Amino acid sequence: MKWQSPIAPGLSWYQATLAERPTYPQLDGSTSADVIVVGGGFTGLQAAYQLAADGVDVVLVDAARFGDGASGRNGGQLGTGQHWWPEEMEHKLGKARSLAFFRMAEDAKSHLLDFARAQKIDIDFTPGQLSVAHKRNMEYTYRHHAEALAERYDYPHLSFMSRQETAERLGSNHYYCGLRDIGTGHIHPLKLLVGTAKAAAKAGARLYEMTKALNIDRVDGRIAVETERGTITADRALIACNGYIQEHLEPKTAAKIMPIRSFIAATTRLPKALKILPGGESVDDSRFVVRYFRKAPTGELLFGGREVYSADDPKNVSKHLHRQITQVYPQLADIDITHAWGGSVGITLPRRPLVDEIMPGVTSIGGFSGHGVMLSNYCGKLYADEIAGRSQDLGLYRDLEIPAFPGGERLRKPLLFLALTWFALRDLI
Repeated sequence: MKWQSPIAPGLSWYQATLAERPTYPQLDGSTSADVIVVGGGFTGLQAAYQLAADGVDVVLVDAARFGDGASGRNGGQLGTGQHWWPEEMEHKLGKARSLAFFRMAEDAKSHLLDFARAQKIDIDFTPGQLSVAHKRNMEYTYRHHAEALAERYDYPHLSFMSRQETAERLGSNHYYCGLRDIGTGHIHPLKLLVGTAKAAAKAGARLYEMTKALNIDRVDGRIAVETERGTITADRALIACNGYIQEHLEPKTAAKIMPIRSFIAATTRLPKALKILPGGESVDDSRFVVRYFRKAPTGELLFGGREVYSADDPKNVSKHLHRQITQVYPQLADIDITHAWGGSVGITLPRRPLVDEIMPGVTSIGGFSGHGVMLSNYCGKLYADEIAGRSQDLGLYRDLEIPAFPGGERLRKPLLFLALTWFALRDLI
């Protein structure tokens, strides 16, 4: 019987196509460790692996199964850079910091692929990504972006696509122009997640599923994480819950990371005669409510998006996404959807990752704002590197100012829903 996540709707195509998904025990009783990690997604598991490989005694707990959150259910696109394009970050942070963040993202990309190779994890990596414009007036911005990355960021892998080239590479006339990035690609995220958990367990990390953290505090100079079946004490703690952070567990982080529902549908295998995405690239578009899609190695179209942002599950995910698919690909009007699923993406107000010391010895990491496949893995590694004294690069994120969302606990989500719905309507103009 296929596992249905208790924290996210729908059975994903990723889980349906996974040959093996090991289970891990629940914590039964109290224990102690050098480091306690809360959250079994990319950040937490990568940190647990690196710490255990360094000889650190680490315990990791997750309220559901590993991969039930966004790490196992996302679009699988690596992308390049951070949420904001480097030239946009220059205006906000200056050239030196923008360059440092771009290089960090490239290191994150390399680390993910190198880690998968070293651990012999078959992640179905497919090279290439297309970023496409849904408005005619975006051509100058897209041309300038490709030039800026080549000239100022030493990234020659990005090229501008005319409307004709965009249509040929997409198999659709829906977009006006775009960018082709041959320095990145897309993966099967749940395969990476499962492989990372196996690597962490093999390295000696103690991993527990279905073990919900209820409270975190300092007791007698140590960190104490209370769960339903025991308390874990440690010298340090990493909170890596991202969009699934709970107010009762850590209100400071919950005030700064907002969970936004995103949904994906998988179709039956596409007829080869249609020439859809013949180069195998993944795609993201310029809408504020971004549409992202790609063709699986086996030929299915995986299409993500949503008309409005909401914390609630849609009544019919397949219906909404089928409409979006046919807007881009009218020739797929009769295509069947086999799987539809959702999950929560963690965003921050400035769309930059959060690294925060919420109390002495306790670090919270999350809020990757749509770039979590690369950055979440790498931040887990950087957390372990910082403890080992190998690198202080995590400080680049720690130095960022990440404010809380306005409205307080009661009004924060309704205000965000209204704001993001307004931006979604602007996509139609």
